[in-house]
Amino acid sequence: MCFVCGRENPVGLHIQFYEDHEAHQIVVPLTIPSRYQGYPGIAHGGILATILDETSGRALMMVTEDDPFWVTAKLELRYRHPTPTETPLTVVGWVVKQRSRSAEVAGEIRLPDGTVTVEATAIVVCPPPDTLQDWGQEAQYWRVEA
Repeated sequence: MCFVCGRENPVGLHIQFYEDHEAHQIVVPLTIPSRYQGYPGIAHGGILATILDETSGRALMMVTEDDPFWVTAKLELRYRHPTPTETPLTVVGWVVKQRSRSAEVAGEIRLPDGTVTVEATAIVVCPPPDTLQDWGQEAQYWRVEA
């Protein structure tokens, strides 16, 4: 039921994530439907933040096998240009620096011509073990396509 990736969420984004091992990035081909607009033809900033939060955080799945579930402690965004709805976009995420229980990750949303519309940096952390215990059943749905 995840809003970003959940296949069972009827109002979700249903995003699929792909690994680009050569670039060490998670890549998401995406067209944002107009139902997620803020202003006419422009994606809502909160939706863009949600997409970047999920994409950048998932980059950790490429570099760690332990604790696939990380949570965002801090997210900073820079909205550089309006991001259109109903337009093919590419979202990328990568790991900047990994520590044992936290990491710095980053991401951006790009137009077809490569123009970056939004940049994100985030600090993500491992949640407490008791929290992870409740999430274990969801692990099978957190796929990243190779």
